[in-house]
Amino acid sequence: MNDKKAEKQVNKAIVKKPVTKKKFSGVVVSAKMNKTIVVRIDRVKIHPKYKKRYTVSKKYKVHDEKNQFKEDAKVTFIECRPLSKDKRWRVVY
Repeated sequence: MNDKKAEKQVNKAIVKKPVTKKKFSGVVVSAKMNKTIVVRIDRVKIHPKYKKRYTVSKKYKVHDEKNQFKEDAKVTFIECRPLSKDKRWRVVY
């Protein structure tokens, strides 16, 4: 009986699910920090009652290892491990 439970646990440990990371694209707002850029994401929401469309934006601090991107550049970035207090994203080159 215990052998079957141990066997199931071993089988579960072997099968790993692929990790899907969040991926966003936006516009660089600031590139004044070293190896860090601030990227703004704009998305359109619809008001539930009045059905009016409005833009919601959010800023992310993104790690740019090569200091390649400047302001007004389009950037794609994915989530990663925490790199600092605010940085949890890195640029996809």
